[in-house]
Order: sequence, then C-alpha cells, then structure tokens
Amino acid sequence: MSLPQRISGAIAVLRGAPFEPRQAPVPQLENLAVEDEEEEEKKLYNKEKFSKRVKIIKGLVENWIRQNLLLALTIGGVLSGCFFGFIGRQANFSSHTVSLISFPGEMLMRALKMFILPLIISSLIAGMAQLDAKSSSRIGVRALSYYMVTTVLAAIVGIIVVLVIHPGDPKIKNIVVGPKGDETKVSTLDAILDIIRNMIPENLVQACFQQVQTIYEKKGIILIGESQSQLAYKMEPTQVYRDGTNVMGMIVFCISFGLVAGHIGHHGKLIVDFFVSLNEIIMKLVSHIILWYSPFGIMCLIAGKIMSISNLAATAQMLGLYMITVVIGLLIHGVITLPLIFWFITRKNPAIFFRGIMQAWITAAGTASSAVTLPITFRCLEENNKIDPRVTRFVVSVGATVNMDGTALYEAVASIFIAQMNGIHLGIGEVITVSLTATLASIGAASIPSAALITMLLVLTALGLPTTDVSLLFAVDWFLDRIRTSVNVLGDGFGAGIVYHLSKDDLDKMDELKNLEALESVIITEQSSSNINSDKKVDTEHATSDDIANAETETKV
Repeated sequence: MSLPQRISGAIAVLRGAPFEPRQAPVPQLENLAVEDEEEEEKKLYNKEKFSKRVKIIKGLVENWIRQNLLLALTIGGVLSGCFFGFIGRQANFSSHTVSLISFPGEMLMRALKMFILPLIISSLIAGMAQLDAKSSSRIGVRALSYYMVTTVLAAIVGIIVVLVIHPGDPKIKNIVVGPKGDETKVSTLDAILDIIRNMIPENLVQACFQQVQTIYEKKGIILIGESQSQLAYKMEPTQVYRDGTNVMGMIVFCISFGLVAGHIGHHGKLIVDFFVSLNEIIMKLVSHIILWYSPFGIMCLIAGKIMSISNLAATAQMLGLYMITVVIGLLIHGVITLPLIFWFITRKNPAIFFRGIMQAWITAAGTASSAVTLPITFRCLEENNKIDPRVTRFVVSVGATVNMDGTALYEAVASIFIAQMNGIHLGIGEVITVSLTATLASIGAASIPSAALITMLLVLTALGLPTTDVSLLFAVDWFLDRIRTSVNVLGDGFGAGIVYHLSKDDLDKMDELKNLEALESVIITEQSSSNINSDKKVDTEHATSDDIANAETETKV
C-alpha cells in the first residue's frame, strides 16, 4: 500500500469510519496506453497504405506516359498548330514568314517521303519471302475483297449523304470564283489501261519517280475539199510520264520477287536476310528519330497552311454545307461502317484496336498522305495491336495505293455536288455510275496530297459534267484532304486486323511446319556429324592395330 493510502486509512480510523482502500487507476492508464498504441499502428498502416497507393498510381501514370507520350504530343501538336495558325492570321504575316513557319513541317514531309520507296520494297519482299504461295494467295484474296467491299460501301455512304443534305446550290458557282482550268478529256477505259500499264513498268528505275498517264493532244489535220483545203484539229491519245512514284508497279514487282526468293531455298536466304535487315533499319530510324520530331513538324505544317489561306471566312460561308456533308459522310464511314465490319468478323472491340492505331491516324490527318504515314502505320499495328508483320507488310503497303475509302466517298460527294451546283438532276443510272467510277478512280489515285482532285475528272467525265468546276473545290480541299486521308489509313488498319484474324490459323500452321523442318535439319546434321565421328574412330582403331603390328615386326627384327 502506498503512503497516501496509509494516511487516508489512518484519518478514516480516527474519525471512526470504516477504511475502504481506493483502487489505483492503473488499468485505465494501461487501457489508454493500449488505445494510443493501436491508434499509432492504425496511422502507420494508413500511411503505408496511402504510400503504396501513391506508388501504384505513380507507376501507372509513368507507364501511361511512357506508352502514350508520343500520342499525346502529336495531339498537342495538331491542336497547337490550329491555335497558332488562327492567331497568326490576325498578324497578317508575309508569304516569306509563312514559308519559314512551315519549314520544319516541310522537313518532316521530305524525311518521311525519303523512306517510302525503300520501306515498300524491303517490307514487301521480306513479308512475301516468309509466306508460301498458298498462304500469300489467301491473304491477297482476303485483302482485295476487303478493299473492294469497303470502297464500294464508302461511295454508297457518300451518295446517300449528299442526296439527303443536298449542299449544291447554283448560286455558289456565281459567288465562289476558283482558278480557271482547262477542259480535260478523260476516258474510263484509258484510266483502266493506265492502271494496268503502271502495274507492269517497262523500267524499274523510272518507276521509282515517274508513272505513265494517257492524255489527249490536239493534232492538226488538213481536210482536202473540192474548192479549198481546210485545217482541222483532232484529239488523239498519247502516253506521257508524269512525276510521282509508280507505287503500283513497285508493289507488283516486289511481291513477285519476294515469293520467288522465298521458294528457292537456301540459295535465296542471303537476299531475303538483306531485305529483312534493311526493313528493320528503316523502322528503327523512323521510330527513334522521325517519330519524335513529327509532333513539332505537324504543328508547323498545320499552322503554316492555315496562315496561307486567303478569304477563309468567305470560303467557309459559301462552301460550308459542302464541307459539312463530306465530314459527316467520312465520320459515318470511319465511326460506324469500318468498326462494324471489324467487330462482325473478329468479334473484338474496335475501340481498343483504334486506340492502337491512333498515332498513325493523327499523323495522316497532319501530313495528308497515306504513303508518308506508312512507317508509323507499320509501327502502330505491329507494336500496339500485335499484328503479324507478314500481314502488315502486304495489307498496308498495297492498301496505301489501292484502299482509298475516304477518297471514294469524297469523289462521290464532290461529283454529285457539282451536278447539283449546275442544276443537273441525276437518275438511278447516273448514281450507279458515280459509285462505280468513284471506286475505280480511288484505286487509281496516288497516295499523295490532293490526288483526289485529279482522279475526280474521271467521275465528272463519265457523268458528262464540266471538269472545270473542280477548281471551285481547291479552296477547301486542304482541310477535307486531311480528313479523308485519315479515313484511308483507318481503313488500312482495320483491314490488317481483319486479314490477320482470318489468316492466323494458316500462319500458325506455316510456323509449325517451319519449326519441324528446322528440327529435321538439326537432327540430320547431328546424325551426319555422329556418323563422321564414328567413321573417324574406326579409322583410328584400324590405324592403331596396324601400327602395333608394325612395331612388333620391328622389335623382332
């Protein structure tokens, strides 16, 4: 008992009261201490839990930035280019200043164009050499079937949209004044023959920078009559070479070369390895140097283009409904038609697949060229969406020339718009002609900026419409060209995913056969080496027995 308790007990005895010792509040103090410890432990646990969550979130953010930094920079480049372009219009820069602003974008275009030809050659030869004839024919049939179906659907969507909205007004032709163009004669038969001529070039070196085209020239004819002679003119077709890579001819040659190189066995292994290495080197150059420069280049391209346009507000006011019609048609095809086809065949989420090729889609919108976007499209499909390179090498390379969904839709809308602007009513037969000729013209369109305005002459000629009215569309083509090119690249990407899904079993079987052949060759080489070693052992045994006999005879002597 403590001293205070004894004192209180003595005082209670003196007073005559019974002594009741107080219990010390030790247990309460102990309970408080335990509660404090539990609270501290909870605080520490919560801090550790919070720190773990922070680390997890930080890791996720870092991982997302590492994977999507280039995409975010590209989107930022497009938005910044639009912002600085409209701000720069208020400053009224001179043409020399605008050209300096566009110069980094021009360097990006030149760098990407530099890799188009070696990339197409190396990728097609390397891809075709790794396929057998049966697999390559199946992939080709599936890819071409997809190209034709989607291109016809795009033309039909464009026709429906332009007939429903009806943007054409005869007043526009009197208000919007475009550059005067010459009356150009274009024949559907000549266009088909030109495609076939370009598929088989007479000179491969010339095909790298020129392609053949049929034009009509005036030739004088002297008409001899009874009274006097008269001079008349006659339009005769002639074939000329114009600047531009003959991509179709290079594709046909590279496919044939790659298939033959892959089927001659070990004799062609050296050349196949060369093109495989060349393709890897080009892809490394593109992914490590050009891709990280592309956001800045795209920003300068868009800003310079917006600054260089004259009378932007008036043009948008007069041709605004036409622009909205084209954009709505392209959105329907890119957001509804293509994803539905992809989902129907593969049963996979098209949004996830689109997220993987978004980098190529934005680059196509910035550069307005599907051929220039080829290296980035390869990278997005193979690294992000895990598509077999043997499929992408063929489908995307050929698709950059043949699969032009956005171009077919644009040409269908533009041709009917010109007919509406001239007050011409098109019947069912003319509408069917528009869909077919727009499909054909899109196949023959070069994968370069504003090529659709040239091939659209074919559609207008088939309808008997004035070809000079194409010049009215030059004022807004810079904007629509970027959107339709992005839809073209989107169609190539979805096509590669569909063809890979349909060809995956064939590719797996081909890989298994190659692995079995490799194992058989290893076993054969091991057996041959073991036989050689056994023969050597027998020879050494015979040699040692002969040596022993010779030694014995020598000792006897």
